Amino acid sequence: MTDQTQLSRPETTRPASESTHGSGPHGESRRTEPGARGRTTIADGVVAKIAGLAARGVPGVQGMGGGIIRGMGTVRERVPGAGSRSVTGGVKVEVGEVQTAVDLSIIVEYGFPIVDLAGDVRTEVIAAIERMTGLEVVEVNITVTDVKLPDEEEEEQAPERRVV
Repeated sequence: MTDQTQLSRPETTRPASESTHGSGPHGESRRTEPGARGRTTIADGVVAKIAGLAARGVPGVQGMGGGIIRGMGTVRERVPGAGSRSVTGGVKVEVGEVQTAVDLSIIVEYGFPIVDLAGDVRTEVIAAIERMTGLEVVEVNITVTDVKLPDEEEEEQAPERRVV
């Protein structure tokens, strides 16, 4: 003979939304948010680096910055031991607790449609910042400071000649 009674077992699993870090006075579960245990601050320079790298990775962006920033980068590259061009050149950011805004100055390679390129840069920068920091990007303002012509690159790389 078999016994038809079913044994009742207590629930041993909890929904993923519940925490196992204690319960309230009446047995209800308390959920402790990670933010309640400390604070994370993301420096402006971190967001600027992410934005600069993301923008430089878009095909058609020849460089960042303009005028003085570009000239300083060129000088720094030619001085031994001075390091390479700054990742944050041409990038300005304002970072709050949950939002950020970005201003970019870019140099476009000749032949790329500027409006389309700016849209691609904006998309990449927003995706990179939001993915890596969790901050909401409220705006990415882009200023095109120059168009790099194909023959300009050859002129810059040619050695300087001095009259003897």
